[in-house]
Amino acid sequence: MRKDRIEKLLNKMVKNNFHQAIISSPPSLYYFLQEWFEPGERLLALYVNTSGEVKLLVNELFTVNTVDEVNLIKYSDSEDPIKMLSSLIEKDKPLGIDERWDAGFLLDLMENTKDLSLKHLSPIISELRMVKEAEEISLMRSSSLLNDTAMEKVIDLVSEMLPEKYLAKAIKNIFEKEGADGVSFEPIVGYGQNTSNPHHMPTNAKLKDGDVVLIDMGCIKNHYCSDMTRTVFFGKPIEPIKNIYQIVLEANLKATEKIKPGLKASEIDSTTRSYIESKGYGKYFTHRTGHGVGIEVHEKPYISSNSEEILIPGMIFSIEPGVYLPGVGGVRIEDLVLVTDDGCEVLNKYPKDFLVI
Repeated sequence: MRKDRIEKLLNKMVKNNFHQAIISSPPSLYYFLQEWFEPGERLLALYVNTSGEVKLLVNELFTVNTVDEVNLIKYSDSEDPIKMLSSLIEKDKPLGIDERWDAGFLLDLMENTKDLSLKHLSPIISELRMVKEAEEISLMRSSSLLNDTAMEKVIDLVSEMLPEKYLAKAIKNIFEKEGADGVSFEPIVGYGQNTSNPHHMPTNAKLKDGDVVLIDMGCIKNHYCSDMTRTVFFGKPIEPIKNIYQIVLEANLKATEKIKPGLKASEIDSTTRSYIESKGYGKYFTHRTGHGVGIEVHEKPYISSNSEEILIPGMIFSIEPGVYLPGVGGVRIEDLVLVTDDGCEVLNKYPKDFLVI
Protein backbone atom coordinates (compact mmCIF):
# COMPACT_ATOMS: atom_id res chain seq x y z
CA MET A 1 0.00 0.00 0.00
CA ARG A 2 1.29 3.45 -0.92
CA LYS A 3 0.46 5.39 2.23
CA ASP A 4 2.02 8.54 0.79
CA ARG A 5 -0.40 8.51 -2.15
CA ILE A 6 -3.36 7.85 0.11
CA GLU A 7 -2.25 10.77 2.26
CA LYS A 8 -2.18 13.03 -0.81
CA LEU A 9 -5.67 11.84 -1.69
CA LEU A 10 -6.95 12.60 1.80
CA ASN A 11 -5.46 16.11 1.66
CA LYS A 12 -7.27 16.76 -1.63
CA MET A 13 -10.48 15.35 -0.17
CA VAL A 14 -10.31 17.80 2.72
CA LYS A 15 -9.80 20.72 0.32
CA ASN A 16 -12.79 19.59 -1.76
CA ASN A 17 -15.14 18.84 1.17
CA PHE A 18 -15.01 15.06 0.82
CA HIS A 19 -15.05 13.29 4.17
CA GLN A 20 -15.07 9.74 2.83
CA ALA A 21 -14.65 7.90 -0.45
CA ILE A 22 -14.99 4.54 -2.20
CA ILE A 23 -12.39 3.63 -4.84
CA SER A 24 -13.14 0.67 -7.09
CA SER A 25 -11.38 1.14 -10.43
CA PRO A 26 -8.57 -1.46 -10.81
CA PRO A 27 -6.12 1.13 -12.27
CA SER A 28 -6.74 3.53 -9.37
CA LEU A 29 -6.56 0.71 -6.85
CA TYR A 30 -3.20 -0.25 -8.35
CA TYR A 31 -2.03 3.35 -7.97
CA PHE A 32 -2.82 3.35 -4.25
CA LEU A 33 -2.21 -0.31 -3.36
CA GLN A 34 0.50 -1.38 -5.85
CA GLU A 35 -1.50 -4.53 -6.50
CA TRP A 36 -3.73 -5.36 -9.48
CA PHE A 37 -7.16 -6.91 -9.04
CA GLU A 38 -9.67 -8.15 -11.63
CA PRO A 39 -12.77 -8.63 -9.45
CA GLY A 40 -15.14 -9.66 -12.21
CA GLU A 41 -18.72 -9.61 -10.90
CA ARG A 42 -17.64 -9.46 -7.25
CA LEU A 43 -17.53 -6.25 -5.24
CA LEU A 44 -14.09 -4.75 -4.63
CA ALA A 45 -13.83 -1.43 -2.82
CA LEU A 46 -11.25 0.64 -0.98
CA TYR A 47 -12.93 2.80 1.65
CA VAL A 48 -11.03 5.80 3.05
CA ASN A 49 -12.02 8.76 5.17
CA THR A 50 -10.30 11.90 6.39
CA SER A 51 -10.24 10.56 9.94
CA GLY A 52 -7.58 8.15 8.68
CA GLU A 53 -9.62 4.99 8.26
CA VAL A 54 -8.52 2.79 5.33
CA LYS A 55 -10.30 -0.49 4.58
CA LEU A 56 -10.12 -2.77 1.56
CA LEU A 57 -13.25 -4.87 1.12
CA VAL A 58 -12.46 -7.92 -1.02
CA ASN A 59 -13.79 -11.41 -1.66
CA GLU A 60 -11.89 -14.15 0.14
CA LEU A 61 -11.07 -15.77 -3.23
CA PHE A 62 -8.47 -13.05 -3.82
CA THR A 63 -4.98 -13.08 -2.36
CA VAL A 64 -3.93 -9.66 -1.05
CA ASN A 65 -0.22 -9.03 -0.50
CA THR A 66 0.14 -5.29 0.01
CA VAL A 67 -2.57 -4.50 2.57
CA ASP A 68 -2.13 -5.20 6.29
CA GLU A 69 -4.70 -7.45 7.96
CA VAL A 70 -5.92 -4.54 10.08
CA ASN A 71 -6.95 -2.72 6.87
CA LEU A 72 -8.53 -5.76 5.23
CA ILE A 73 -12.16 -6.92 5.28
CA LYS A 74 -12.76 -10.22 3.49
CA TYR A 75 -16.15 -11.65 2.66
CA SER A 76 -17.40 -14.96 1.31
CA ASP A 77 -19.85 -15.57 -1.52
CA SER A 78 -22.53 -16.30 1.06
CA GLU A 79 -22.17 -12.85 2.68
CA ASP A 80 -23.53 -9.48 1.57
CA PRO A 81 -20.58 -7.11 0.92
CA ILE A 82 -22.89 -4.12 0.41
CA LYS A 83 -24.09 -4.39 4.01
CA MET A 84 -20.49 -4.68 5.18
CA LEU A 85 -19.52 -1.61 3.17
CA SER A 86 -22.58 0.28 4.36
CA SER A 87 -21.52 -0.29 7.98
CA LEU A 88 -18.29 1.64 7.31
CA ILE A 89 -19.98 4.71 5.85
CA GLU A 90 -20.75 7.72 8.01
CA LYS A 91 -24.29 8.48 6.93
CA ASP A 92 -24.28 12.24 7.46
CA LYS A 93 -20.99 12.96 5.63
CA PRO A 94 -20.39 13.49 1.88
CA LEU A 95 -19.23 10.31 0.14
CA GLY A 96 -17.00 10.33 -2.95
CA ILE A 97 -17.69 7.66 -5.57
CA ASP A 98 -15.34 6.41 -8.28
CA GLU A 99 -16.90 6.85 -11.74
CA ARG A 100 -15.93 3.30 -12.70
CA TRP A 101 -17.96 1.64 -9.95
CA ASP A 102 -20.61 -0.74 -11.23
CA ALA A 103 -24.01 1.00 -11.16
CA GLY A 104 -25.59 -2.09 -9.64
CA PHE A 105 -23.36 -1.88 -6.57
CA LEU A 106 -23.99 1.84 -6.21
CA LEU A 107 -27.76 1.39 -6.46
CA ASP A 108 -27.63 -1.38 -3.84
CA LEU A 109 -25.59 0.86 -1.56
CA MET A 110 -28.08 3.70 -1.97
CA GLU A 111 -30.90 1.29 -1.11
CA ASN A 112 -29.09 0.09 2.03
CA THR A 113 -27.87 3.52 3.10
CA LYS A 114 -30.59 6.15 2.79
CA ASP A 115 -30.00 9.86 2.16
CA LEU A 116 -26.39 9.55 1.05
CA SER A 117 -24.73 12.75 -0.13
CA LEU A 118 -22.76 11.51 -3.14
CA LYS A 119 -19.91 13.35 -4.89
CA HIS A 120 -17.78 12.61 -7.95
CA LEU A 121 -14.39 11.38 -6.72
CA SER A 122 -12.61 10.57 -9.99
CA PRO A 123 -11.47 14.13 -10.89
CA ILE A 124 -9.53 14.26 -7.60
CA ILE A 125 -7.82 10.92 -8.29
CA SER A 126 -7.09 12.01 -11.87
CA GLU A 127 -5.29 15.11 -10.57
CA LEU A 128 -2.95 12.86 -8.62
CA ARG A 129 -2.40 10.27 -11.33
CA MET A 130 -1.76 12.65 -14.22
CA VAL A 131 1.46 14.04 -12.68
CA LYS A 132 3.89 11.13 -12.70
CA GLU A 133 6.44 10.47 -9.97
CA ALA A 134 10.06 9.65 -10.86
CA GLU A 135 9.52 5.88 -10.67
CA GLU A 136 6.46 6.14 -12.91
CA ILE A 137 8.39 8.19 -15.46
CA SER A 138 11.08 5.52 -15.55
CA LEU A 139 8.45 2.83 -16.17
CA MET A 140 6.84 4.94 -18.91
CA ARG A 141 10.21 5.38 -20.63
CA SER A 142 10.76 1.62 -20.56
CA SER A 143 7.30 0.88 -21.97
CA SER A 144 7.79 3.42 -24.78
CA LEU A 145 11.23 2.10 -25.70
CA LEU A 146 9.78 -1.40 -25.89
CA ASN A 147 7.15 0.01 -28.24
CA ASP A 148 9.93 1.51 -30.40
CA THR A 149 11.65 -1.86 -30.69
CA ALA A 150 8.41 -3.58 -31.59
CA MET A 151 7.46 -0.92 -34.17
CA GLU A 152 10.72 -1.47 -36.05
CA LYS A 153 10.03 -5.20 -36.26
CA VAL A 154 6.41 -4.62 -37.30
CA ILE A 155 7.32 -2.27 -40.15
CA ASP A 156 9.87 -4.83 -41.37
CA LEU A 157 6.95 -7.27 -41.78
CA VAL A 158 4.82 -5.01 -43.96
CA SER A 159 4.25 -6.74 -47.30
CA GLU A 160 1.56 -7.33 -49.92
CA MET A 161 1.19 -10.89 -48.60
CA LEU A 162 0.12 -9.83 -45.09
CA PRO A 163 -3.48 -8.60 -44.62
CA GLU A 164 -4.28 -5.98 -41.97
CA LYS A 165 -5.64 -8.60 -39.55
CA TYR A 166 -2.48 -10.68 -39.67
CA LEU A 167 -0.19 -7.72 -39.17
CA ALA A 168 -2.28 -6.78 -36.12
CA LYS A 169 -1.85 -10.33 -34.77
CA ALA A 170 1.88 -10.14 -35.45
CA ILE A 171 2.06 -6.98 -33.33
CA LYS A 172 0.77 -8.91 -30.32
CA ASN A 173 3.25 -11.73 -30.90
CA ILE A 174 6.14 -9.32 -31.23
CA PHE A 175 5.21 -7.55 -28.02
CA GLU A 176 5.11 -10.89 -26.21
CA LYS A 177 8.53 -11.88 -27.57
CA GLU A 178 9.98 -8.52 -26.53
CA GLY A 179 8.77 -9.00 -22.94
CA ALA A 180 5.62 -6.87 -22.80
CA ASP A 181 2.89 -7.87 -20.37
CA GLY A 182 0.18 -7.27 -22.97
CA VAL A 183 -1.18 -4.65 -25.36
CA SER A 184 -2.53 -1.36 -24.03
CA PHE A 185 -5.26 -1.42 -26.70
CA GLU A 186 -6.17 -3.49 -29.74
CA PRO A 187 -3.67 -2.56 -32.48
CA ILE A 188 -4.97 -0.38 -35.30
CA VAL A 189 -3.67 -1.39 -38.72
CA GLY A 190 -5.01 0.23 -41.85
CA TYR A 191 -4.07 0.08 -45.54
CA GLY A 192 -5.01 2.48 -48.32
CA GLN A 193 -8.48 4.02 -48.03
CA ASN A 194 -9.02 2.27 -44.68
CA THR A 195 -6.60 4.74 -43.08
CA SER A 196 -9.19 7.50 -43.55
CA ASN A 197 -10.97 6.02 -40.49
CA PRO A 198 -8.90 7.09 -37.41
CA HIS A 199 -10.04 4.03 -35.42
CA HIS A 200 -10.24 1.51 -38.26
CA MET A 201 -10.34 -2.08 -37.06
CA PRO A 202 -8.15 -4.46 -39.12
CA THR A 203 -9.79 -6.48 -41.91
CA ASN A 204 -8.60 -8.96 -44.52
CA ALA A 205 -7.57 -6.07 -46.78
CA LYS A 206 -4.22 -6.52 -48.53
CA LEU A 207 -1.71 -3.94 -49.67
CA LYS A 208 -1.62 -2.46 -53.15
CA ASP A 209 1.15 -0.43 -54.71
CA GLY A 210 0.95 3.18 -53.55
CA ASP A 211 -1.04 2.40 -50.38
CA VAL A 212 -0.53 4.33 -47.18
CA VAL A 213 -0.01 2.10 -44.11
CA LEU A 214 -1.06 3.34 -40.66
CA ILE A 215 0.03 1.44 -37.54
CA ASP A 216 -1.16 2.55 -34.09
CA MET A 217 0.05 0.29 -31.28
CA GLY A 218 1.03 0.21 -27.64
CA CYS A 219 2.00 -2.22 -24.91
CA ILE A 220 1.82 -2.62 -21.15
CA LYS A 221 4.98 -3.20 -19.13
CA ASN A 222 4.89 -3.31 -15.33
CA HIS A 223 1.35 -1.86 -15.43
CA TYR A 224 2.34 1.24 -17.45
CA CYS A 225 1.23 1.83 -21.02
CA SER A 226 2.76 3.03 -24.24
CA ASP A 227 1.09 4.37 -27.39
CA MET A 228 2.59 5.33 -30.75
CA THR A 229 1.46 5.74 -34.36
CA ARG A 230 3.57 5.68 -37.49
CA THR A 231 2.47 6.09 -41.09
CA VAL A 232 4.55 4.62 -43.92
CA PHE A 233 4.04 3.95 -47.63
CA PHE A 234 4.03 0.79 -49.71
CA GLY A 235 5.36 1.73 -53.11
CA LYS A 236 5.03 5.18 -54.67
CA PRO A 237 2.45 7.15 -52.62
CA ILE A 238 -0.29 9.17 -54.27
CA GLU A 239 0.42 12.91 -54.21
CA PRO A 240 -2.32 14.12 -51.80
CA ILE A 241 -1.22 11.69 -49.07
CA LYS A 242 2.47 12.48 -49.59
CA ASN A 243 1.71 16.18 -49.08
CA ILE A 244 -0.49 15.47 -46.06
CA TYR A 245 2.32 13.49 -44.43
CA GLN A 246 4.57 16.55 -44.35
CA ILE A 247 1.76 18.70 -42.95
CA VAL A 248 0.98 16.23 -40.14
CA LEU A 249 4.67 15.79 -39.34
CA GLU A 250 5.14 19.55 -39.09
CA ALA A 251 2.06 19.83 -36.83
CA ASN A 252 3.52 17.14 -34.58
CA LEU A 253 6.88 18.92 -34.36
CA LYS A 254 5.34 22.36 -33.78
CA ALA A 255 3.28 21.04 -30.87
CA THR A 256 6.31 19.32 -29.34
CA GLU A 257 8.37 22.50 -29.60
CA LYS A 258 5.65 24.55 -27.88
CA ILE A 259 5.16 22.34 -24.81
CA LYS A 260 6.31 23.82 -21.52
CA PRO A 261 4.98 24.14 -17.97
CA GLY A 262 2.31 26.77 -17.44
CA LEU A 263 0.61 26.48 -20.82
CA LYS A 264 -2.98 25.36 -21.14
CA ALA A 265 -3.44 21.99 -22.80
CA SER A 266 -5.82 23.74 -25.19
CA GLU A 267 -2.91 25.86 -26.49
CA ILE A 268 -1.12 22.71 -27.64
CA ASP A 269 -4.25 21.55 -29.44
CA SER A 270 -4.56 24.98 -31.01
CA THR A 271 -0.98 24.74 -32.31
CA THR A 272 -1.60 21.56 -34.30
CA ARG A 273 -5.11 22.54 -35.34
CA SER A 274 -4.29 26.04 -36.58
CA TYR A 275 -1.34 24.78 -38.61
CA ILE A 276 -3.39 22.04 -40.29
CA GLU A 277 -6.19 24.56 -40.91
CA SER A 278 -3.70 26.96 -42.53
CA LYS A 279 -2.89 24.23 -45.04
CA GLY A 280 -6.56 23.77 -45.92
CA TYR A 281 -7.19 20.47 -44.12
CA GLY A 282 -8.78 21.66 -40.87
CA LYS A 283 -12.07 19.83 -41.35
CA TYR A 284 -10.17 16.57 -41.87
CA PHE A 285 -8.48 16.73 -38.46
CA THR A 286 -11.36 15.15 -36.60
CA HIS A 287 -10.07 14.37 -33.11
CA ARG A 288 -8.21 16.00 -30.21
CA THR A 289 -4.43 16.39 -30.39
CA GLY A 290 -3.74 13.98 -27.55
CA HIS A 291 -4.54 12.29 -24.26
CA GLY A 292 -2.75 11.39 -21.07
CA VAL A 293 -1.13 7.96 -20.77
CA GLY A 294 -0.02 6.08 -17.66
CA ILE A 295 -1.57 3.13 -15.87
CA GLU A 296 -4.33 3.54 -18.47
CA VAL A 297 -3.81 4.32 -22.13
CA HIS A 298 -6.44 7.09 -21.97
CA GLU A 299 -6.41 9.29 -18.89
CA LYS A 300 -5.99 12.95 -17.99
CA PRO A 301 -4.78 15.38 -19.20
CA TYR A 302 -6.69 15.55 -22.48
CA ILE A 303 -5.06 17.76 -25.11
CA SER A 304 -8.21 19.20 -26.63
CA SER A 305 -9.61 22.57 -27.64
CA ASN A 306 -11.74 22.87 -24.50
CA SER A 307 -9.22 21.61 -21.93
CA GLU A 308 -8.45 23.99 -19.05
CA GLU A 309 -5.62 21.81 -17.68
CA ILE A 310 -2.36 23.66 -17.06
CA LEU A 311 0.75 21.72 -18.08
CA ILE A 312 2.87 20.61 -15.11
CA PRO A 313 6.24 18.82 -15.11
CA GLY A 314 5.59 15.08 -14.84
CA MET A 315 2.56 14.99 -17.12
CA ILE A 316 2.80 12.44 -19.93
CA PHE A 317 0.50 12.61 -22.93
CA SER A 318 0.31 11.88 -26.63
CA ILE A 319 0.78 14.30 -29.49
CA GLU A 320 -1.09 12.76 -32.44
CA PRO A 321 -2.31 15.14 -35.13
CA GLY A 322 -3.93 13.49 -38.12
CA VAL A 323 -5.59 14.26 -41.42
CA TYR A 324 -8.12 11.81 -42.91
CA LEU A 325 -9.48 12.18 -46.45
CA PRO A 326 -12.61 10.08 -47.04
CA GLY A 327 -12.15 7.65 -49.92
CA VAL A 328 -8.44 8.46 -50.17
CA GLY A 329 -6.57 7.74 -46.95
CA GLY A 330 -5.19 9.27 -43.79
CA VAL A 331 -2.01 10.09 -41.90
CA ARG A 332 -1.40 10.16 -38.16
CA ILE A 333 1.93 10.58 -36.37
CA GLU A 334 1.88 10.00 -32.63
CA ASP A 335 4.49 10.23 -29.87
CA LEU A 336 4.30 10.30 -26.10
CA VAL A 337 5.86 13.35 -24.45
CA LEU A 338 6.88 14.10 -20.87
CA VAL A 339 6.54 17.67 -19.65
CA THR A 340 9.87 18.74 -18.11
CA ASP A 341 10.89 21.87 -16.17
CA ASP A 342 11.73 23.76 -19.37
CA GLY A 343 9.98 21.94 -22.20
CA CYS A 344 9.36 18.30 -22.96
CA GLU A 345 11.04 14.96 -23.58
CA VAL A 346 9.78 12.82 -26.45
CA LEU A 347 9.59 9.28 -25.12
CA ASN A 348 9.42 7.57 -28.52
CA LYS A 349 12.70 7.29 -30.42
CA TYR A 350 11.50 5.47 -33.53
CA PRO A 351 11.98 7.84 -36.53
CA LYS A 352 9.18 9.86 -38.09
CA ASP A 353 10.95 10.29 -41.44
CA PHE A 354 8.97 9.82 -44.66
CA LEU A 355 9.40 6.10 -45.34
CA VAL A 356 8.58 4.12 -48.49
CA ILE A 357 8.75 0.34 -48.15
